[in-house]
Amino acid sequence: MRQTWRWFGPVDRVTVKDAAQAGAEGLVSALHHVPTGTAWSVDEIEKRQREARAGGLDWELVESIPISEAIKTGGGEARTHLAAWKQSLENLARCGIHTVCYNFMPVLDWTRTDLRWETPLGARAMRFDLIDFVAFDLFVLKREGAASNYPEAVLAAAEKRHHALDDAARATIAANVSAGLPGSTESYTVDDLRRHIATYAETPAATLRQRLIDFLGEVAPLAEKLDMRLCCHPDDPPWPLLGLPRIMSTESDYRAVLDAVDSPASGMTLCTGSLGARADNDLPGMIDRLGSRIHFVHLRNVTREADTLPCSFFEDEHLAGGTDMVAVIAALLREEKRRRSAGRADCEIPMRPDHGQEILDDITRGAQPGYPAIGRLKGLAELRGILQALSHPTYGQR
Repeated sequence: MRQTWRWFGPVDRVTVKDAAQAGAEGLVSALHHVPTGTAWSVDEIEKRQREARAGGLDWELVESIPISEAIKTGGGEARTHLAAWKQSLENLARCGIHTVCYNFMPVLDWTRTDLRWETPLGARAMRFDLIDFVAFDLFVLKREGAASNYPEAVLAAAEKRHHALDDAARATIAANVSAGLPGSTESYTVDDLRRHIATYAETPAATLRQRLIDFLGEVAPLAEKLDMRLCCHPDDPPWPLLGLPRIMSTESDYRAVLDAVDSPASGMTLCTGSLGARADNDLPGMIDRLGSRIHFVHLRNVTREADTLPCSFFEDEHLAGGTDMVAVIAALLREEKRRRSAGRADCEIPMRPDHGQEILDDITRGAQPGYPAIGRLKGLAELRGILQALSHPTYGQR
C-alpha cells in the first residue's frame, strides 16, 4: 500500500518535512483557498506542487474538490459549478495528479462536538457527543421538528445538558458543529445553517442519491478519458444529521451508486473511521465485495459508546477502537493481490493514517484539529508494522 499524508499547504503547522520524517511517501492536499464552485487553475495546482516538492514529497492525491450546495440541490448555479469541477479535473490531469477524493454530504462535512476532547491519558481527540449535539439542535439551532428525530431518553438528557452548559460552552459546540471542511476558510453561522438546512426540507435521500448519480454521470466519463480515479468519501458520522439526508453510510449505499455509474473511474474512499462509527458495517467484508472500486483508504479508528444509531464516539488510537485494523489491512492486501493477478496498473492502493490524537508536543503545536504530527506518526508506524508483518515472505499472508 502507498503510504500518504494529508497536508493543508503552507499554512499547515505540520510541515512536509515532518510528513517525510514520519515515513510518508506522498502527500494528499487541496487548494482550500479557492472558492467552492471555482475551477482550480494550472498555475495554482503547479504552485502547490512546488510547495510540496520543496519539502521533499510530491502532491499525489486530491482531497477534496468541494462539490457545491448548488450541485447537491440542483440550484441555479449547478451547471456553472459542474463545469468548473470538470475543468479542475482536466487541469489536475495536465499536472499529473490522477486521484480525487470527494464527498456528497449536504451542508456539513465531518461533524464533531468537541475538537480536542481530553482522553483519560491526557491526549486530545475529536469527539461526537450525541447529547451535546442534540442539545445544540434543540436549543441553539432550534430546528423545527427536531424533537421527532430522537428518543425520549435522549431528549431528556439533552435538555438537562443544555441547562448545565454556560454560554461559552454552547458557543463552542455550535462553532465545532458548523466548522465546515477541514482546512477550509469557510464556516457557517447558526443562521447560515438554518438557511442551508431549509433548502433540503423537501429532499428525501433518494433524490439526493439521484443527484449524486447524475453528477457522476457527467464527470465519470471525463475522468475515465483522463485516466483519473474519483473516490467518494463516506458520510461522517454515517447517519442523518439535523434532518439532512445522508446517502453514503453503508455498503448498500455504495453499491447503489457504484452500480448506477459502473465506470472504473468512479469508486470509493474506504474510511474505516467514518464507516466504523456504525456497528453494522462489516469493513473487511466490504473490502472483499467492493474492493475493485476502492481507490483510496483512510485508516483510523473510533470507539463507539453504544451500538445504537446514532451514538456518541471518539477518535481512538489507530489500533485501539472498534475496528479490527489487522483484518482490514489483510483484506486490502488481498485486494492488491487480486489486482496484481489481473494486471491492473493501480495494484498499489494509496492510504493515509487519518486523524490522530494529539500527544506529547502536539498539544502545544496548534495544528489542524484531528491532524497532529506525532499522533499521526504513531498511527502510521503502527499501521506500517501491520503491513510489514502481513506482507512478510515467510510469516505473512502473501
